[in-house]
Amino acid sequence: MAEAVIVAAARSPIGRANKGSLRSVRADDLTVQVIRAVLDQVPQLDPRDIDDLLLGCGLPGGEQGSNLGRTVAVMLGYDHLPGTTITRYCASSLQTTRMALHAIKAGEGDAYLSAGVEVVSSFVKGSSDAIPGVELTNPVFAPAQARSAQRTTAGASTWVDPRTEQSLPDVYLSMGQTAENIQQLTGISRREQDEYAVRSQNRAERAIAAGFWATDISPITLPDGTVVTGDDSPRAGVTLDAVAGLTPVFRPDGTVTAGNACPLNDGAAALIVMSDTKARDLGLTPLARIIATSVTALSPEIMGYGPVAAIQRVLQRSGMTVDDVDLFEINEAFAVQVVACAQELELPMDRLNVNGGAIAIGHPFGMTGARITSTLINGLRWTDSEIGVASACVAGGMGMAMAIERLS
Repeated sequence: MAEAVIVAAARSPIGRANKGSLRSVRADDLTVQVIRAVLDQVPQLDPRDIDDLLLGCGLPGGEQGSNLGRTVAVMLGYDHLPGTTITRYCASSLQTTRMALHAIKAGEGDAYLSAGVEVVSSFVKGSSDAIPGVELTNPVFAPAQARSAQRTTAGASTWVDPRTEQSLPDVYLSMGQTAENIQQLTGISRREQDEYAVRSQNRAERAIAAGFWATDISPITLPDGTVVTGDDSPRAGVTLDAVAGLTPVFRPDGTVTAGNACPLNDGAAALIVMSDTKARDLGLTPLARIIATSVTALSPEIMGYGPVAAIQRVLQRSGMTVDDVDLFEINEAFAVQVVACAQELELPMDRLNVNGGAIAIGHPFGMTGARITSTLINGLRWTDSEIGVASACVAGGMGMAMAIERLS
């Protein structure tokens, strides 16, 4: 059976939604530029040999609608290339990589583009109806005002459909409320959350100075010809005192603030996933081998715990333990959920998000899965390490994880 390997990875800079460097770029154009960048890394690959373009997008509507994956294929000039758009919210482009893995394992193809995009600016600054049923707040998206559920505990909540007055499960309650629920369950203090957030910012700052993120980013050209080369969100010199002074966002007596949660962002990332036999035929040395993937589910009320079961399952499938993993990348939706997951899994903090995470870098929903994969591969290369695990919690109460082995 063929193995699935990653032979190239690229990502755009990550912009601040609605006010940052990428606010003028459409999602399709941004994705096209990133896919061209990743294809440029593998000139040996004939685009006609790519079996499918799998595009993750957390909120596929408005400018991100109408099967964006196929639109991007045509914009690339590849009329022959199928395209599909997949949403698993924050793990959308982990899902597309998983689909490529499965197709290769099944013997149904040899080369896939696994990409992800989210241009939150396209619907933040536009009509509030651009994404039906979704309203966005800073720092993370929240349900529309029509959802009137009381969400003050980690118990199951409901919302009332104003059209039918029917009470329905609130599967997509505000992500910030789920973070506050985890805080209530674990007792993780505001100070612990702020300390972790400062750690993320400070590590990202050091990684930028060391040149790490420059290896991860492909420049993007804006419609006016301006070239963007760096992320908007990382902040230099962040201190605990500064973060501690911010007010809670989701509950008056809460602990989640704009400083210890990810911001809203724009960005895209792409991977080329290939069978090991195809890579050998082309004379390529793969970056990494996909060892195993997993997807799990839990109560939507505590979705931030998603990485726990997902990482446990992917380690079990890989025949490994936490001690066998050199680096972990867990998407930082909120400091409280990363800290909670790390505690539950007993992860060594010196192997977790070593170059900073989404609190500093940003979290464009559909992009994140491919972004943390690219970051993980580069992190393994920088530290001359071998085994890595990428994971994310997922809106609606899910978790995904992927284990990889660095090959070059």
